Parts: sequence; structure tokens; C-alpha cells
Amino acid sequence: MPAAISVSDLRVDRGDRTVLPGLSLAVASARVCGLLGPSGGGKSTLLRAIVGTQIVHGGTITVLGERAGSAALRRRVGYMTQSGSIYSDLTVRENLQFFARVLGLSAGRVDAVLEIVDLAEFAGRRVDRLSGGQRARVSLAAAMLGKPELLVLDEPTVGLDPVLRRALWATFRQMADEDGVTLLVSSHVMDEARHCDDLILLRDGQILAQDTPEGLCAQTGVAPGDVDAAFLALVDAAGAA
Repeated sequence: MPAAISVSDLRVDRGDRTVLPGLSLAVASARVCGLLGPSGGGKSTLLRAIVGTQIVHGGTITVLGERAGSAALRRRVGYMTQSGSIYSDLTVRENLQFFARVLGLSAGRVDAVLEIVDLAEFAGRRVDRLSGGQRARVSLAAAMLGKPELLVLDEPTVGLDPVLRRALWATFRQMADEDGVTLLVSSHVMDEARHCDDLILLRDGQILAQDTPEGLCAQTGVAPGDVDAAFLALVDAAGAA
């Protein structure tokens, strides 16, 4: 299958600072790809470029066979921002009903995503009266409403309790395996690598490695499953180069 996302020589500048200095990568279709690295390393900038909301200064990005940000992708890509993109003066259900109407979806789909993100009991509560983790779940629900072919999720599990985090990762896995959805999920928590098929390790705007979790551990000679140690080994190797 062709790659769901292809990025070639992407450069993003912010003022006099280059955030992404010529970055290239590919994300395979129908897989869960983790974009991992410390905060401030360029993960959110890369995700914004992929969904077409970031001004870029060089390179090309192709998403599902189309130019990133093109009108043809609006119903095919779901995007959850790190800061949230919902209306604080509306209830949870009102937010989702609004986005469902924009997408031409039924009320049944709203109920379905409320169950997925475990917010059914808070459906009538205003967003500004929710906790940070609950607000993040509303944003995630909005991104999932239209059953997109590609889900781009910026730190979707931050602030969630372990039980809900496990349930969401199980949902992501089901979406990839059963529905053929491609998921690109960013996180600064290396432990979440174990849920991913593929990993992209990003630091200071540079890709340190892109491989499966098993491949990264083998490549760096660390214990299987210890992606944190693999990341540190790659950082040390880059510093010594």
C-alpha cells in the first residue's frame, strides 16, 4: 500500500529560528505510528504541517495522495490539537452536535464517540466546567466523529488516568486493524511506544530514527521494549557524531 503520509525535505522557520530543517519521513497506511520526543522538539509543528495549518518554507507533504491541506482532505483527516479546538461555552454534546452537523452526521454518531471516550455521563456539562483531561477527550471525540481515514493526534492521552489511556489505545489499535485507519500519535511519554507499530523519534527538529519498536531496540542494543533507553542511546550517538 502507498504511504498515507510522505514528507520530503520539509523546512519550517519561526522568525529567525529554523524549527524543522529539511525533514523527510513516511507513515505507512493502516498502522499506528508514534511520534515521540521531548516537548519543544518540533512534534506539534510537524503535525500542523501535515494537516495543512502550518506555514512551511520548503519541501513537500503528500497526505492520502493529496497535497497537505487541500480541500479534498477535509473529510478524510481528523486532527486533535494539543490545546483543544472546542467551544468552552457549549456543553460536550452541543460541541459534538455542532461538528456532526458540519460533517452531515447523525446523532447516533455523537452517542457512539461519547461512549468511546467515556464522556456519556458528562454530555450535558459545559466544557469550561470540565477537567483538563475531560476537555482533551472532547477534542478527541470531535476528531473521531467523521470516521476519518487518517487521525492526527497531538498528545491525546495527556492527563488521562491509566485505565482510560489503556482503553483509548485499544480503540486506536482496533481502528487500524479492523477499519484500516492510519493513526499518527504524538507523545513525550516513551512508554506509549509499546502501543505503536512504527515509531518516529524526533529531537530538536531532527529525526533520530524511524523504525518499529523492536527494530529501534535492536539497532541500539538495548533490552527489548526499552524505547526510553533506545532514545537516549540515539541522542548520545548523535552528540558524538
